[in-house]
Amino acid sequence: MIRAVKGTRDILPPSSEVWNRVEDASRRVFRTYNYREIRTPILEQTALFARGVGQETDIVSKEMYTFEDRDGSSLTLRPEATASVMRAYIEHRLDQQPGIQKLYYIGPMFRRERPQKGRYRQFFQIGAEAIGGESPAVDAEVIEMVIEILKAAGLEDFHLLLNSVGDPNCRPAYMAALKERLKDAAPRMCGDCQRRADTNPLRVLDCKVSADQPVIEALPSILDYLCGECRAHFDRVCAYLTGRGVPFEVKPRLVRGLDYYRRTTFEIVHGSLGAQNSVLGGGRYDGLAQALDAKIQAPGIGFSIGEDRLVMSVGEEGTLAVDLFVAPIGEAAFRHASLLAMELRRLGVSVELPPEGKLKRLLELANKLGARQTLILGDDEIQSGNYTLREMASGSQRTVTRDELISIWKKA
Repeated sequence: MIRAVKGTRDILPPSSEVWNRVEDASRRVFRTYNYREIRTPILEQTALFARGVGQETDIVSKEMYTFEDRDGSSLTLRPEATASVMRAYIEHRLDQQPGIQKLYYIGPMFRRERPQKGRYRQFFQIGAEAIGGESPAVDAEVIEMVIEILKAAGLEDFHLLLNSVGDPNCRPAYMAALKERLKDAAPRMCGDCQRRADTNPLRVLDCKVSADQPVIEALPSILDYLCGECRAHFDRVCAYLTGRGVPFEVKPRLVRGLDYYRRTTFEIVHGSLGAQNSVLGGGRYDGLAQALDAKIQAPGIGFSIGEDRLVMSVGEEGTLAVDLFVAPIGEAAFRHASLLAMELRRLGVSVELPPEGKLKRLLELANKLGARQTLILGDDEIQSGNYTLREMASGSQRTVTRDELISIWKKA
């Protein structure tokens, strides 16, 4: 038997209904904030992620699915979407469009990491990017929007963590202090942290190994090293969020693992996910365009929600349900029911119309499919113009005309 590749999975009904609800809720919120959808290729040139994400990051050095194409070029299945969105922004000169470019995406990403609860090698992200503005007001609106998305999706009791990772003016001094402290601390930490202490010290702060947490808490805080501009920017983000009634916790050792982040960084965690409790992460990436050799100024901020983990948090158990099950008795009734079903479907009603069967079997099937109502049609019903409509939950029946049936669903 051929099975799904390790680290991937099939999303089957009724779980897929929950995924659809989460995505529909996200799209509704994006629309209210004037975000528009962008769809980028799943395949990109490997150089995009090497430059944009960072050669020394775990994603680029260990986790990407990269292969050589027939023409000798190196291609990679996208491990994240922000670099792809910025590439599209630059390539299509979206900086020439008026205002801040507000873009969102929903789709699969690929990383070859160890599969675990809520983490897969093909995983899905819901994310957004606001490109072209440096104001802390943009940061606050992005964070406000992502909270509205989580609420619309049905998530409760989540917690917003906030920090600033500075910029090229102030981060070097912090990195030097961090490296100096890690000379003594790293040998007492996990193998990944020992490696990161040399290649990407900020990632040490992102370690989730419980035994390393006391060591990490004793490391220097980047907030003590912020320059005046970064401090003022961060203070205004905090003030805007407070003014909007958005609760948050400043976490000085919160970082993002990618090289392009600057200033604001944030994460939302949820208790249902255990130790790996992050539902989403995001932040400002004013240096990404320059990392991609762009000649345009393109400051931006964005986030990505781990859709797999969000669905897991809100509850992946959907229901198999259909609005109306039509039970035709005989060929003439089936032809009549076909036209009626088509009209109802155009009203947005989900209709199940089996081609044939005895009434008892059809009612049993209607129950198994979770039908809310069943419409019974036979020669007598067609001739009289009065149909039998059964409420499946109660078993009660009533007689309705065609016009009455259409009216019921127009009002629904």
